[in-house]
Amino acid sequence: MIIDQLDQPLPGSLRRTPPGSAYTDPGVFAREQERIFETTWMCVVRSGDIPRAGDYKLVQVGSEQLIVSRNRRGQIRAFFNVCRHRGMRVCTEDAGSRRTFQCGYHAWTYDLDGRLMAAPNLTKMPDVDADEYALRAVSVREWIGYVWVCTADEPPSFEETVLGEVATRLGVVEPLDNYQIDELAVGARVGYEVKANWKLIVENFMECYHCATIHPELTEVIPEFADGWAAQTHVGRGAPFGDDIEGFTVDGSAGVAALPLIAPDQERNYYAITIRPNVFINMVPDHVIVHRMFPTSESSTYVECDWLFLPEVVEAGVDVTKSVELFDRVNRQDFDACEKTQPAMSSRVYRDGGALVPAEHHIELFHEWVEQMLAD
Repeated sequence: MIIDQLDQPLPGSLRRTPPGSAYTDPGVFAREQERIFETTWMCVVRSGDIPRAGDYKLVQVGSEQLIVSRNRRGQIRAFFNVCRHRGMRVCTEDAGSRRTFQCGYHAWTYDLDGRLMAAPNLTKMPDVDADEYALRAVSVREWIGYVWVCTADEPPSFEETVLGEVATRLGVVEPLDNYQIDELAVGARVGYEVKANWKLIVENFMECYHCATIHPELTEVIPEFADGWAAQTHVGRGAPFGDDIEGFTVDGSAGVAALPLIAPDQERNYYAITIRPNVFINMVPDHVIVHRMFPTSESSTYVECDWLFLPEVVEAGVDVTKSVELFDRVNRQDFDACEKTQPAMSSRVYRDGGALVPAEHHIELFHEWVEQMLAD
């Protein structure tokens, strides 16, 4: 297991990290796909990206490719993208709209609920059960305007896991409701191909020990981040803007129209939540930023980031460039650091891992969670 070899004590102020192999070993990554990404709730699609019946998007969850779509009643459905006949991919384009799902190999055809409805000579095979040979469905939930899926036969409780992460960070879930994330509109979306292990990205997001070194724009807006302590270490607490800062923008100037239901203690504060294994939520007074991570190998991760604003702001074409640019710079600075860290994970110098300083000790909880998920 990941930490079996970490038997050398460190000074009292330091904590041991996993060994470098945890970030480079294909076998470890394969186990993470099976034990983490394919057993937990993964946030995959913004609901508004598939607004009409028949609209679909393909997503990768662990080693499985899924079809996420809407049926004729407008309900979200998700299926393994595997024809039940001979296994060909039913959908071969990343996104689109279908009246039915038809395999291009032998024309087995499924309705938008995944039920087998037609196939060559099907009437001559009365013993073929249309429900038994339906597309294999996946558990789905809609929350904060996103589709969440779990490929496990028996998914864990959404309330205890996903909502539990929010409650752990904020104390209770209700403060998140003030941002009305499900009613916001996508003002910008950026995809990042990051040549780094997904755990390095999570660890980076959880701490701010690096902020003074690589985030000059962010620490100008939120001065306390320059001291190295992450807001996520304090339950229910946000990080305040600097006294002369008007908004969460690249130059500290005023942003756009504020979200109408935020509480007084949310008006000049930044809040961040990590929802394991693949979501970061960042809340500021006038917008919300949502990251979704899709690990693609032991050394690569695709990250898709949405900037969400009030619908009237997006519909009116209000310039949100300065708001988007701030966190886009933060993302690029973070991902550059992760990419420069990844090669050293293979070094013999990092064979037994590195160290966490007190400002990073909370990352140990993430390491323990990963270890628990991978345990037999």
